[in-house]
Amino acid sequence: MNMNKKARCIAFYLPQFHPIPENDEWWGKGFTEWTNTAKAKPLFHGHYQPHIPADLGFYDLRIPETRIAQAEMAQEYGIEGFCYYHYWFAGKRLIERPFNEVLESGTPDFPFCLCWANQTWTGIWHGAPNKILIEQTYPGEEDYRAHFDTLLPAFRDPRYITVDGRPLFLVYSPLELPDAEKFVSLWQTLAKAAGLPGLFMVGVKHDDRWVPGLGGFDAAILQKLPPKIAHVPWKYPRLKMRQARGNHRLTVYNYEQAVKPLLRKGDAGYLEFPCVIPNWDNTPRSGMNGLVLYNSTPALFGNYLKNAIERVSPLPPEHRIVFMKSWNEWAEGNHLEPDLKFGKAYLEMLREILS
Repeated sequence: MNMNKKARCIAFYLPQFHPIPENDEWWGKGFTEWTNTAKAKPLFHGHYQPHIPADLGFYDLRIPETRIAQAEMAQEYGIEGFCYYHYWFAGKRLIERPFNEVLESGTPDFPFCLCWANQTWTGIWHGAPNKILIEQTYPGEEDYRAHFDTLLPAFRDPRYITVDGRPLFLVYSPLELPDAEKFVSLWQTLAKAAGLPGLFMVGVKHDDRWVPGLGGFDAAILQKLPPKIAHVPWKYPRLKMRQARGNHRLTVYNYEQAVKPLLRKGDAGYLEFPCVIPNWDNTPRSGMNGLVLYNSTPALFGNYLKNAIERVSPLPPEHRIVFMKSWNEWAEGNHLEPDLKFGKAYLEMLREILS
């Protein structure tokens, strides 16, 4: 790690860009994240959809050259590493192939860490939020041990991102853990027994109900979006009528206004890493029940990023971490990878501010 860097920028990484049998069964043969991304349509005047990838195209993450190209691009623009979403359902893993191949092949030679996305999968990706596809359960200690053992080769990999010498591991929904303190304590014990100095455990903070002191976590990541209320500005009267007729709950916010609550100042009272969102629009997944942050620009993103870097600047270099959400969540309109509208403008803004 370069100790002189302004910040350690780590980008969340979604591996759902290759077909799996479960998605074939649930949504049809060949379904990937691109399926929803490509079919998206604008819902109101000025609504930017669909988002079409530029430099990297509609890639397949089973192809090593794609993963190498992503890492090279991320590194060129100042990203320290990827935080791969990791899915574990009581021993069953999903969309694990891209990361497994990165781990087993040693390629690309680019830092990484893992985030356990411990949420039940529903049909929200396809407009059916009440349809449960696979439930997130917590059977207990035996499952926690099996989970740790499965990830131990990753924790030992020299590319794995560390904080204070400890492998960095994220839990996306710490409040959903029925016994967070037991889980964290057990994994710390197992890590030390395996010859590691322990783990640096971080929970993602979606609201004010959770702070790191709950459950023994070392830190939090502030990742909040506006509340999902049925709110469409009156400047879109036709959209409001359409919403009312269909009993939809489309939410539309101006990006600049929506991120203001995230531009924190001062000390939160615990170690909290900011999370910068370049954009958000999950209507490709949720249609008229989605949430849209409109009018995001590279300049506004840059202001947001500057604020995040200022907040971590007083910290020791190891702790100057800023998470980016995300590298490639295309069906949520939430990506740093280049698209046809902005090209590499967001990445160029990132590199400019970091340098």
